[in-house]
Amino acid sequence: MGGWNEGIIEEFRANEGRVGGYFDGATLLILHTTGRRTGREHVTPVVYVPDDDRWVVIGSKGGAPTDPDWVRNLETDPDATIEVGTQTIPVRASRIIRDGSEWERLYAAQVERRPGFAEYLEKTEGIRRIPVIVLERRAA
Repeated sequence: MGGWNEGIIEEFRANEGRVGGYFDGATLLILHTTGRRTGREHVTPVVYVPDDDRWVVIGSKGGAPTDPDWVRNLETDPDATIEVGTQTIPVRASRIIRDGSEWERLYAAQVERRPGFAEYLEKTEGIRRIPVIVLERRAA
């Protein structure tokens, strides 16, 4: 997966935040987290939903039975950095509780943009709760 991500990141940076292929037309950001075990920086392309002045990312992992590593990294250290377009922005992550209307609204907004997210939810039903994470700008 690392090689695939590296190609996406390279394309993202070369095209001011735009990527083609599978991600053509998607809102994509590059997420920089600190590894929970290693303390090293991890860089991951993630589809997001804009929500006013926040960025919403969803840890679907394509419907896999486990959360993506970047979710666990944010749980350990919620301070991260994102690249959006040509900007680099320091952010703080907070997880939205699934048992509420905000989770439903934000997940539905992603399904509207990327219908495959509905399938991911079906795949994980009864296995895990897909995390919805809000990234908000913080002081550098």
